[in-house]
Amino acid sequence: MPIVAFKIHGMDCAEEVAALKAEVAPLPGVRDLAFDLLNGKMTVEHSASTITPDTVVAAVAKTGMRAEPWQDADREDAEPAGWARWSRSATTAASGLLLVGGVLAHVGVSGWRAAIGSQEGLTMPLASRLLYLGAVVAGGWHVFPKSWRALVRLRPDMNLLMTIAVGGALLIDEFFEAATVAFLFAVSLTLESWSVARARRAIGALMSLSPDTARLVAADGTETVVDVQEVPVGAAIVVRPGDKFPLDGRISKGETTVNQAPVTGESMPVPKARGSEVFAGTINQDGAVEVITTKPAGDTTLARIIRMVGDAQSKRSPSEQWVERFARYYTPAVMILALAVMILPPLVLDGGWSQWFYQGLVLLVIACPCALVISTPVSIVAALAASASHGVLVKGGPYMEAPARLNAVALDKTGTLTVGRPEVLRIVPLSGHSEAEVLAIAAAVEARSEHPLAAAIVREAGARGIRPAPADGYQAMKGKGATATLHGRSVWLGSHRLLEERGQETPQMHAQLENMEQDGASVVVVGEDRHVCALIAMADRIRPNARAAVQAMRAAGIQRIVMLTGDNRATGEAIGREAGVDEVHAELLPEDKVAVVEQLVSRYGRVAMVGDGVNDAPAMARASLGIAMGAAGTDAALETADIALMGDDLLSVAWLVRHSRHALRVIRQNIFASLLVKAVFVLLTLAGHASLWAAIAADMGASLLVIFNGLRLLKPKARPAT
Repeated sequence: MPIVAFKIHGMDCAEEVAALKAEVAPLPGVRDLAFDLLNGKMTVEHSASTITPDTVVAAVAKTGMRAEPWQDADREDAEPAGWARWSRSATTAASGLLLVGGVLAHVGVSGWRAAIGSQEGLTMPLASRLLYLGAVVAGGWHVFPKSWRALVRLRPDMNLLMTIAVGGALLIDEFFEAATVAFLFAVSLTLESWSVARARRAIGALMSLSPDTARLVAADGTETVVDVQEVPVGAAIVVRPGDKFPLDGRISKGETTVNQAPVTGESMPVPKARGSEVFAGTINQDGAVEVITTKPAGDTTLARIIRMVGDAQSKRSPSEQWVERFARYYTPAVMILALAVMILPPLVLDGGWSQWFYQGLVLLVIACPCALVISTPVSIVAALAASASHGVLVKGGPYMEAPARLNAVALDKTGTLTVGRPEVLRIVPLSGHSEAEVLAIAAAVEARSEHPLAAAIVREAGARGIRPAPADGYQAMKGKGATATLHGRSVWLGSHRLLEERGQETPQMHAQLENMEQDGASVVVVGEDRHVCALIAMADRIRPNARAAVQAMRAAGIQRIVMLTGDNRATGEAIGREAGVDEVHAELLPEDKVAVVEQLVSRYGRVAMVGDGVNDAPAMARASLGIAMGAAGTDAALETADIALMGDDLLSVAWLVRHSRHALRVIRQNIFASLLVKAVFVLLTLAGHASLWAAIAADMGASLLVIFNGLRLLKPKARPAT
């Protein structure tokens, strides 16, 4: 199904989104719509045979907004420029000044309180009326056109409600009330626009992390400063101490330490040497290094993070969807109630028409769901931006709320609880050999192998400064080991099974091998034709902070923490005990992991699967939430998971759970505060004790409250240091 994106000029709040949905969604062939308020982007999934981009542009024009095909540069230009950027603030300020001028012209500086309290007995001069009307026009400059379009579409929104309230106040000669309502509503909309811009700037701050230029090294060694867009993949660039890496790449010369916090959220600098991977936006701290670029500027890890964070705004959270559904029914219901207040009391209770007409107008003002509508998206956007700055990429509102509701977490072993690379733990020399001798034999044979255990032996030999002699006649025995000729004699390496098949195992050796394997080690036996030379125990080491991370998850309220692994049970149980998990499921194939996750979902409801985002993709898809570890260096992990932890810090899972619960608390606080203000003023209105200006002031106060409460999420508590 084709998907096309449009830049929407004039889309600033939820009301514009609703108007766009009303015009674009009914078009033949439209399957789905998604909106990104921060970047002014609308994405349309459609059938190419029945709809064209021009059709969409024409439909958008009916709403008073303007659409054009989306360009990548539009993301950087999301903030309006010129008059479009400042017009709302300017007209709001003009409305306030004209309102003050009208009050001064009406009663003079000394009598302004009397004008607010009661206007009876005060003759309103023409100058005051004109100033009040000017305040109404300025305050409604951005509101009246939208309300007209809402009326034409027969889709009442908050703009239409305010226009009716202001017009009704003028009709009953309440010029001061009309001007005050127009001004305060304009202030409320300006605050909403400001809050979106604030969140937009928080996301935009990610873009400034990566420099615009790079120091390109030519073939003759000369250096030239060029735009990063001009640097091809495979080019050599120099990054000096204190500079940011402009592109993703691998170090080809030099050593340094790198502050990767801007991308991965890691609290400590990471040492880098030749062959180490570096990411655009991270900071070179110590030495000058030469880097061979591996990705173009538009496809760096940081660039993809920015795109994904922006796209996340189009995925609405459950709270946002609830507020949208509630507002859809709430606004018409209050309009009907307002009409009843205007008509029924004068008929049934013999009340004054003007008095109850005024109270009906107050109800219309109260019906404005402004604070309610902005309460959730502001909080979600702030939470998403804060997560990105902490190295946690959350791919939309639904996934921002999901960690708060988790009851269980399933952890893959390799690469999640462990570092994902086996290391030599212990060498047991036999038959009079030394550790150096057997390590030289093993490394000589394993130098030809690509097996992870072989690589561990070669690394250990290198770390000890052992340079093995080259082996001849290397031959692998699938699933068992390998043989070769070294210094004219036959040597072999293999598993416990190969040792048994060769008939060289003693009871004492068997017991020793069993003990090592029960401790979770994989054992390689080194031997010759005449005797066994050594036992080499290897294992994938547990991450230094794995146990602390498991404890932090438990402290964050996760009821059950389970480890899944394809390794043998002895190895799995050993790692599980060391990490402190509640359950261990070992010897699992990928489909077995899916089955275990399904069992966890049936037992605990909401379950997260934490893995590498590639091998564990089926289990992640079956879980309530898929979380990928170490995604900064893995393109596939960025694509497959719902949430990507950019670094290898397992403590991020507990931080994410706490952050999500904090965000959910803030959202609920905002919704409750908004509805409470509405309920109080509905009761006051029905009792005849509310006024127009007080109602809109209270609604503006509620808007301020939810905005600042939501923006608190931009500065969450830091993660524990690793």
